[in-house]
Amino acid sequence: MVKGKRTVRASEIGTFIYCQRAWWYQRQGFEPINRGELAAGSEFHSAHAGRTRSVILMRIIAVVLILTVLVFLALTLGANPI
Repeated sequence: MVKGKRTVRASEIGTFIYCQRAWWYQRQGFEPINRGELAAGSEFHSAHAGRTRSVILMRIIAVVLILTVLVFLALTLGANPI
């Protein structure tokens, strides 16, 4: 790595795009005064991500169950035609 150069993170670009002054304060090492709100937002997003993973898992389980029932019906009706 070249001396004097540093890696720019995606979150830093997001901060800059949202508010250049916030980005500058962050670069200067200033701490935000709304730490409670930031922590609550992070907690909310973590909980939301967990719920999203649960919904995705339930959807996969539902598809597998539906396919299992369809295969079972196909085999049952194929063995005993009406």
